[in-house]
Amino acid sequence: MKSVLLGRVLALLWASVACADVLVQPDFDAEKFSGLWYMVSMASDCKVFLGKKEHLLMSSAAVTATAGGNLSVHMEVPGSEGCSQVDVEYLKAGSEGHFRVPALGFVDVRVVDTDYRSFAVVYVYKEQKGALSTVVQLYSRTQEASPHALRVFQDFYPTVGLSDEMMVLLPKSDACASRDKEHHDACGHSP
Repeated sequence: MKSVLLGRVLALLWASVACADVLVQPDFDAEKFSGLWYMVSMASDCKVFLGKKEHLLMSSAAVTATAGGNLSVHMEVPGSEGCSQVDVEYLKAGSEGHFRVPALGFVDVRVVDTDYRSFAVVYVYKEQKGALSTVVQLYSRTQEASPHALRVFQDFYPTVGLSDEMMVLLPKSDACASRDKEHHDACGHSP
């Protein structure tokens, strides 16, 4: 029991050191970050992701700034069974734009770069079933990321040890289409 606990503590300490070089968007503004985002691309060294990346579809996240610098996030993830929905809290961890999400096993989440209007690059360091992995996500306000957003994303993920073979552009899906429109309207963004 002690060795398992010691292993977890050491893993979390290593995660803190490994993530220290990843900077957060300067002067991050949670209110500007709120609204509907589409996850249009991602890169990861997670073995589960690498085995399934060719079958993943574009998901969406409706983000709302809450008290204390936290974010409330409603995710809709299309899959073979239809549209799955998940509601989670991104808990502020230190500076603005830096979070942890215990419900998803996200030890460290950082909004690395965003212009708030069109794109965001999000870094995630997570633990799942004892395994640690790195994920970089490209969010877009529309289902088509701009060339500039793709370039920022593609320039960033190699800096955290991810390769082009670990990246996928996520195809659109209509499994969550009616819900996405409702969130666009509710968040004040035109579809």
